[in-house]
Amino acid sequence: MIRVEVGPAAIYVAAELAAHDAGGHGASASFIGRVRGDGGLTELFLEHHPVLTATGLEELATEAAARWKLGALTLIHRVGAMAPGDTIVLVLASSPHRGEALAACEFLIDRLKTDVMLWKRESFADGRVQWVEQREGDHTRAERWD
Repeated sequence: MIRVEVGPAAIYVAAELAAHDAGGHGASASFIGRVRGDGGLTELFLEHHPVLTATGLEELATEAAARWKLGALTLIHRVGAMAPGDTIVLVLASSPHRGEALAACEFLIDRLKTDVMLWKRESFADGRVQWVEQREGDHTRAERWD
């Protein structure tokens, strides 16, 4: 079962984990990405292209399911305005054994940073506003899955 969502609604991790693991899989791996409050950050805004962002997430989930034997895969990405501490992304991967679940989870988080159309804008308490550029390390991590 593959489930992909993108939208502005809050991500309730406990509820998502309970729904995801209802099948009693042997191993589940997770990644929870949250908004950092570094440097006086007051808001992170994720801009996206509704069709291309959803398609990119679905393609990555399908690729992960083709690479590893997964019993369930959940990939949820939030967009819009968020405050420090809010969950931005949730990846849950389950399989009969831990290696496949861990690899799928790591693959998804590494690749979505470079392969999915999302743009981050940060706003700070001192009035600064800046767009976040991709880092070289993001590309290095993504390329190791090619």
